[in-house]
Amino acid sequence: MSDENTSILLVTGGHPFEREPFFRLFDALDGVDWTHVEQPAAQALFSREHATRFDAMVCYDMPGIRFKADGDLDYLEPDPLFKERFLDLLESGFGFVFLHHAIAGWPTWGRFAEIVGGRWQYLPGKVRGKLLPDSGFRQNATHSIRVLGDHAVTRGLPETFQLTDELYLYEIFEDSIEPLLASDYSFTRDNFYSAAKAVREQKISNEGWDHPPGRNLIGWTRSFGNSRIVYLQCGHDAVVYDSPEFQMLLKNAIKWVADGRA
Repeated sequence: MSDENTSILLVTGGHPFEREPFFRLFDALDGVDWTHVEQPAAQALFSREHATRFDAMVCYDMPGIRFKADGDLDYLEPDPLFKERFLDLLESGFGFVFLHHAIAGWPTWGRFAEIVGGRWQYLPGKVRGKLLPDSGFRQNATHSIRVLGDHAVTRGLPETFQLTDELYLYEIFEDSIEPLLASDYSFTRDNFYSAAKAVREQKISNEGWDHPPGRNLIGWTRSFGNSRIVYLQCGHDAVVYDSPEFQMLLKNAIKWVADGRA
């Protein structure tokens, strides 16, 4: 597969993003052909039958959450048939790259968090059976990223590089992932804002909000079923999309998860 173009299904929906520079990012990935489908229509393609013409999927979506006009939100249950077909697709060895806010998807389905390797949540809720506060976010954070060891996903990157991006204070399932990237940012409550306040009170604040310190991991791999999975926290806006380091990282991730099917 390495001598041919890699064909991906690019999935968006559920979260706003800068469309033109985002799609320009994928145009710039040499050797990657992409087809874009938005949620919820994309759910029909999460099956062995319909995904067969692609080598991998890149998910930049946030399904299972509906924002309401009054500023609150609803969580939506995934369709049982969708879950069955998605898990079957993973058993088949089909690879996935999950980017940025995709880690917040399907908040009522704990198995999805296990697939990705962690969970970012808008509202307080249970993660692996433990009640945890809403997650944190920090936009326009400039930080230095360190590559953790040798891996195909990070190959060719400098040992350290800098990005300006939105960072997350979230839950990472360290018992089931292989870390790739670590940030020098301090992942503590004082440096982040409450997701629930941003949604329900429409304000950027951490007043009265508490969250335990988080780990500084912003990229990892894992396997689920017979599939290769990559999660990259990077990817909020055009500043990151235009980064040569992010472009290399994304291309490497796509190639690696796709090569798992060979």
